[in-house]
Amino acid sequence: MPYGVVHSTIGEVLGRHAVGRGDKTFLSFEGRDFTYAFADRHSNRVANGLRDKVKVEKGDHVGLLLGNCPEFLWSVFGLGKLGAVAVPFNTAAKGELLGYLLGHSRVSVLIVEEDLLPRAEDYLRKSDAIHTVIVVPGPTGDGAGGSGGLTTMPFAALEDAPDTPPGVAVSYRDPMFLMYTSGTTGPSKGVVAPHSQGLSVGDQVATGYGYTADDILYTCLPLFHGNALWYSMMPALLCGATLVVSRRFSGSRFWQEVVDCGATQTNALGAMANIVLKELGRLDRSRLRLRQCMVVPALDEDAGRPFREMGIRLTSLFAQTETFAATLYGPDEPPEKAGSAGRVHPYTEVAILDDEDRLLSPGEVGEIAVRPAVPGIMMQGYFEMPKETLGTMSSLWFHTGDRGYLDADGYLYFVDRKKDAIRRRGENISAYELEMIISRHPALREAAAVAVSSELGEDDVLVCLVANPDVRIDFAEIIAFCDANMPYFMVPRYLHILEELPKTASEKIEKYKLRQWAVENMDRLWDREKAGIKVTR
Repeated sequence: MPYGVVHSTIGEVLGRHAVGRGDKTFLSFEGRDFTYAFADRHSNRVANGLRDKVKVEKGDHVGLLLGNCPEFLWSVFGLGKLGAVAVPFNTAAKGELLGYLLGHSRVSVLIVEEDLLPRAEDYLRKSDAIHTVIVVPGPTGDGAGGSGGLTTMPFAALEDAPDTPPGVAVSYRDPMFLMYTSGTTGPSKGVVAPHSQGLSVGDQVATGYGYTADDILYTCLPLFHGNALWYSMMPALLCGATLVVSRRFSGSRFWQEVVDCGATQTNALGAMANIVLKELGRLDRSRLRLRQCMVVPALDEDAGRPFREMGIRLTSLFAQTETFAATLYGPDEPPEKAGSAGRVHPYTEVAILDDEDRLLSPGEVGEIAVRPAVPGIMMQGYFEMPKETLGTMSSLWFHTGDRGYLDADGYLYFVDRKKDAIRRRGENISAYELEMIISRHPALREAAAVAVSSELGEDDVLVCLVANPDVRIDFAEIIAFCDANMPYFMVPRYLHILEELPKTASEKIEKYKLRQWAVENMDRLWDREKAGIKVTR
């Protein structure tokens, strides 16, 4: 990896492309094309508008509560040119969880999509930490009005600022993102990511998979998520390709959108791959230009055969928000390595450790641990969580909390999650946060959330409940409480009542017993989908 790429900033990279390929389309969104030159100039306007009209300075944290839209990227680029920090929030966050994220991140300005503003109103009224709210038009609105008496500014007010560079000295070491990753033994943690981390990921992926300026990278994943932001946008930017962004994933529209935009590459997370394979009847194969699809976790040879039969080469990797692409499975790997996350590359080290941090031999399953061999390609730490930062770095390895093994050829195979996390519809769910929220219901004494199998290949959520004495639990009421206070994907599908939770002598819940019991008793669980209860998005 050339240090010149790592030791750059987002503004420098965008500026170079504006000079070298200014007329080339960088972003395509809902029929609108934006060139590299436009992206550079327009992000200058946003940067100058934020500085001059909102008083955003280097180091300030600015929240982004935005769905997929061009304004998301103009904000990211503009903040990067100011040396300010973009804090993207999951657009499904609401209630207590959104309040925690807004408070913990110390954002002083919030850029919010018009349709999502009501979710933040309660926090904004109670707290004076956020001094400016900037509203981006939603799919059907104009973004001009306030809401509920709140004073807001339209995003368009930033866009009439001068398009000259803001002239702020920014280093590759400066934080560019504060990205929240689901907590497992505590609250969600904010990953402090410098410019060099995201740019290095883009270079790793573009180089490892052979992307060129002629490629068209399509993503329907949310830009607030590391996959779309770092593993689609950044590679496109680094190699001067075109990025096509869809507003959201739709199984029924996926292949049509891929064909219509002429995509040559796309990414799929978790259950997405299974869903789109069921929609192949909608695909006009005569128009398909897709040559690569990155699938995480990797598909084995049998599961990936339908892609390969269409001439689509599958790629994969192992990565986390805190790290980089620790391994890469490229388009030309041997067929017998299908299902692996790829090989360890020179810019990183990967080890498999036992519970005492001792190195395990090839083929032995343990915790996957990584560390960088190049400076600047990893997080700087968890925001205002020094204990948690140090805890993940014991023995000078970053402990991922995932289990896997390396084969004799250095290919990494993911096995399962050591952490108490649940992965559902491509989202990581913190069992701890879910439990903390649901346990606040007045009818409940305790709650334990565990993963159970889903028909779509990832996890569904089971919560085992213990009632307060002499209280009757109404399942529909519990779901309504969850729906009001957590993202839709976190709301449990299954509920079950226990007299008490199984615990160790130190009062730790023995969740493995709950998971084992659930496997044998799925037919006894109350299922909100069978009950016909829908949650809001």
